[in-house]
Amino acid sequence: MKVGTDGVLLGSWVSCKKSKDILDVGCGTGLISLMLGQRNLKSNIVGIEIDEIASKEAQLNSSNSLWKERICIKNTSLQNFKTKIKFDLIVSNPPFFPSNKSDKSRDIARHSNSLSFEELIQNAVNLLSKKGTLAVIIPKNSESYFCETAKAYNLYCTRVCYIKGNEAAAVKRVMMEFSFSKSKTKEEHLIIEKSRHQYTNDYINLCQDFYLDM
Repeated sequence: MKVGTDGVLLGSWVSCKKSKDILDVGCGTGLISLMLGQRNLKSNIVGIEIDEIASKEAQLNSSNSLWKERICIKNTSLQNFKTKIKFDLIVSNPPFFPSNKSDKSRDIARHSNSLSFEELIQNAVNLLSKKGTLAVIIPKNSESYFCETAKAYNLYCTRVCYIKGNEAAAVKRVMMEFSFSKSKTKEEHLIIEKSRHQYTNDYINLCQDFYLDM
């Protein structure tokens, strides 16, 4: 599986400096887990992935990293994940692609029916610490539904970032952080490119620690 822009964005943007225990839901090949391991050297990270092939690749990637002692990858679904840990941060680039592709591994890992937004939220509520944060990146057209569903479980959006591919494009992605405490939502905006393959300064400043040639 290729490294996706969504994962790079979320791994770069999410607030993680004060998080000791982190859960990466649907970790794929381990991108976000590795990024957070690099950003917070005191964190312990658990990545869970339902697809066996992807989880094995994530295990290999983490074992070859400088943060291998602090990253644990498990081949399981969120629904079947068992732990006594209460997480300070739960991060997810949740599935939203339709399952009409020929690649079965991608279908399983990204099937919109394997983990619904409500299941993600419901399970996150049970796994978060009292001051914990849930962070996601989702399509813009799912923002209202996700926020309303989260609110029903007493999770409130405290920070949001609207993402555009370029200045003229419509907002296609939204990154959000949720907590159990109500507060005024901090709103941010990010444009990725100023022209084709020419990144904006905002994008460079956000993600440059994770690119070799930026």
